[in-house]
Amino acid sequence: MVFSDLFFLFVFLPAFFLSYMLAAYVDRKWLSSHRCRNACLVLFSLLFYAWGEPVYVFLMFALVFVNFHIGKFIDTQSSHRKLALNIGVITNVLALGIFKYASLTATTLTMIGIPVPDPRIALPIGISFYIFQSISYLIDVYKRESPAQRRFMDLLLYISMFPQLIAGPIVRYGTIAEEINGREVKMGDVADGVFRFIYGLGKKVIIANQMSIVAEQFLVNGFDGCTTTGAWIGILAYSLQVYFDFSGYSDMAIGIGRCLGFHFNENFRHPYCCNSITDFWHRWHISLGSFFRDYVYIPLGGNRRHQWFNILATWFLTGFWHGASWNFACWGLYFGIILLFEKYTLMKNVGKPLPTPDHKGRPRYRKVMDFIPSPFLHLYAMGLVTLGRGLFYFTDFGQMKEFFVKAFGGAEELHSYVSVSAITDHFWLWVVAILFCMPVREWCYGHLVRVAGEDSTTTRNVVFLSRTVLSVAIMVLSVALLVGETNNPFIYTRF
Repeated sequence: MVFSDLFFLFVFLPAFFLSYMLAAYVDRKWLSSHRCRNACLVLFSLLFYAWGEPVYVFLMFALVFVNFHIGKFIDTQSSHRKLALNIGVITNVLALGIFKYASLTATTLTMIGIPVPDPRIALPIGISFYIFQSISYLIDVYKRESPAQRRFMDLLLYISMFPQLIAGPIVRYGTIAEEINGREVKMGDVADGVFRFIYGLGKKVIIANQMSIVAEQFLVNGFDGCTTTGAWIGILAYSLQVYFDFSGYSDMAIGIGRCLGFHFNENFRHPYCCNSITDFWHRWHISLGSFFRDYVYIPLGGNRRHQWFNILATWFLTGFWHGASWNFACWGLYFGIILLFEKYTLMKNVGKPLPTPDHKGRPRYRKVMDFIPSPFLHLYAMGLVTLGRGLFYFTDFGQMKEFFVKAFGGAEELHSYVSVSAITDHFWLWVVAILFCMPVREWCYGHLVRVAGEDSTTTRNVVFLSRTVLSVAIMVLSVALLVGETNNPFIYTRF
């Protein structure tokens, strides 16, 4: 089951919220706790997950059971805590390795002359996300940053919560630990959550799904006869598809969570407005970047020692996290190398310290990139990101090589009528997609505040009216586009 599905929108979601409101009434009337609400959320989360592959619910149960008892041991014992943490982390990583990378390992060994039968284990949806959340739980408990859960049901809620279960964002345990049994829902939260959900739905259905048609026109259906222009149009369309698909899912997850009283962290901050690859990764899939920074890069030594190795190792693992294919590892190393290049060139300090120190009192310097015009930096960053999408898209290295050959002038034709019509026939789709890569809402709101004031009645009325009109328009158009759709999964559900 996916968020952008008519059954989810008009059957599952209404049934869940009606049941949840009834559970909230029971909690307030008789229990004075969140137990009934939490049980309702767990029940619907398990139903949501089991809809496509019920057998893997037992795998999730088993891992939560193991993490629950290891977390309690780490929290209550003074000795052997690190051993327990290592056992917990190894258990989670081993489960991820077996279910996600067993086939790749067998295929790779066979290719180098060591015949190993392919186990052909189906990939459980969302396993990468809930394994990482389990690891973050154990580490946060070990560091005494959060107490261990004393109720199995509450830990199961954290791991299985359906808004973020199958495609993130990766919600760190410390972010919502207090909200599991202490959250409050205000009308402002519900209003913000509903709008955020519908806005994310529009990103997915109106932009991402339509961009996928353009991308597949060149990269799948017409790849053999693809022209140079067609190769670039296809990969640009895929770049926009990935962004609106994944950020749309994150918006929908954050929106549902907000309606329930959970405050998930932001996962995207307009990454295509970046002026460097470093800036891009501060804006894209923020929850994954912070996870690898805190739990891989810093433990390896961070900036203190062997920094170049730490960066490459972290990005190699980041690439591998995305999928059981060597192209993802190459994609990770590609960005690791670029980030190393930027660190020793664009990010290098030059000149004398600036008059004002930073917020920690440390001296600030101008960087090399401060002397390069922003448009050039933006074109440089987006060019490298787009090239990286070629590494990300093609799991077959033969097709990947053919794509890059065609993209750099090796195609039989430079352009064709098909490539031109891909722009003209979808002109407004391209305009809307490019426009909403930018912080349009922030710009509009900032201009309104400057004109009418932040707390004025005019500002509140304009915001309410514009949200209402936009939400209704997005919902109507999304439903119209979803009627007749047979398959529109989110890209990141396969990771």
